[in-house]
Amino acid sequence: MKTGNLWDIFCKVIDNYGDIGVCWRLAVGLAARGERVRLWVDDASALRWMAPEGAQGVEVRPWTQPIQTDGLTVGDILVEAFGCEVAPEFIASYAYNKRATGQNAVWINLEYLSAEGFVERSHGLPSPVMSGPGIGLIKHFFYPGFTTGTGGLLRETDLTERQARFDRAAWLQQLDIGFQGERLISLFCYEPPALGALLDQLAADTQATRLLVTAGRATAAVKAGIKDKYRSRPSWNQRQALSFSYLPTLTQRDFDHLLWSCDLNFVRGEDSLVRALWAGKPFVWQIYPQHDDAHHSKLEAFLNVLHAPPSLRTFHHAWNGVSQAALPALAPSQWQETVSAIRTLQLQRDDLVTQIMRFALKTIKI
Repeated sequence: MKTGNLWDIFCKVIDNYGDIGVCWRLAVGLAARGERVRLWVDDASALRWMAPEGAQGVEVRPWTQPIQTDGLTVGDILVEAFGCEVAPEFIASYAYNKRATGQNAVWINLEYLSAEGFVERSHGLPSPVMSGPGIGLIKHFFYPGFTTGTGGLLRETDLTERQARFDRAAWLQQLDIGFQGERLISLFCYEPPALGALLDQLAADTQATRLLVTAGRATAAVKAGIKDKYRSRPSWNQRQALSFSYLPTLTQRDFDHLLWSCDLNFVRGEDSLVRALWAGKPFVWQIYPQHDDAHHSKLEAFLNVLHAPPSLRTFHHAWNGVSQAALPALAPSQWQETVSAIRTLQLQRDDLVTQIMRFALKTIKI
C-alpha cells in the first residue's frame, strides 16, 4: 500500500560535499515524516562516511549518463537541487506521466541558502518551462533562508532532544581526545587568509586551547601552517598553550557532536553554517569564496541577519579576506548572546522540510 508521496531529488556533487550533505539531510528529513525518497546523485562516495548506515525510506540511485529508469514508478515530486539540470530523459518520462494521468506536476528548484534580500522576493516564484521535454510544466523556486518569507532551515524534529542527551565527555573519549579541561575549538575551513594569525593568537594566549581539526583541507592547511612557523621560528608555541587533535572523517551526526563539544566553532560553507547555528555555540563562518568576490555581499547579509556585534563582524571580515586588517582578538563570550538569540528565533519558525512538504502538497492540489 502506498504511503506518502514519492520524491525524486537530483544532486550533482560539485566539490566540498556541501551539495550532497544538504540533499541527504533533506531526503532523511522527508523520510522521517513518512515520505518516500529517491536520491539521484552522480557521485555518492561521500555518503560512505557521511551516512554509512543509510536511512529507512531513502533510496540512493546513481545518476548515470544516460540515466537508468527502466521499470521505475514515476514519482510525485521532482526536486532539482541547486540548478543541477535534471536529466532530460527523466523529465520527459515525468512530464508524459503527469499529462497522461492528469496529475499536477510538482517541480521544485531548491536553491542555495542566503540572507540576501532577493531571497524573499524570489522564494516560491513560478518559472514556466518554455522548451525541451518539460515544456508546459512549471518549476518553482524554493529558497532556504532566515526570515519568515523564505523556506527556512533544515532541522530534524528530534534535534533539541538529541542535544539535551548528548554526553560530551563520552564522545571525546570515544575519539581518543585527551581532554584536560582546556578550551576546545573546532576548525572546519578551506584555506583562510588569516589561519596563520589565528594559530599565533592561540599559541600566545594564556588560556590553553585544543584545536580539533577536521579531515581534508583543514588538516592540510593547519599542518602546512605549523611547518612554516617552526621553520621560521623554532620556539613557536614553546609553552604548548596550543595543542592539536586531527579528526577522522565524521558522519553528519558526529559532526553535530563535534560542534556541541566545542566552546567555539569555525565552520565553512552552507550545511555546516546551519549546524553551527543549531549548536548554539559562538561560531565563525568562512563563506565559500567566489572569484568575483560576490561572496562578500552574501557574508555581509548574513552578518546583518545575525545582528553581529562589531567584534564578530570585524573578525569575519579578516577571516574571509574581506578586510586586510589584522585578525582581531577572539571574543566568544561577547558572541554567545548573538548566537543564542538567532538560534532561539529560528527554532520558533517552521523548518525547511515542513515548509517544502506544505508547498508541494499545496501545488499538487491546485
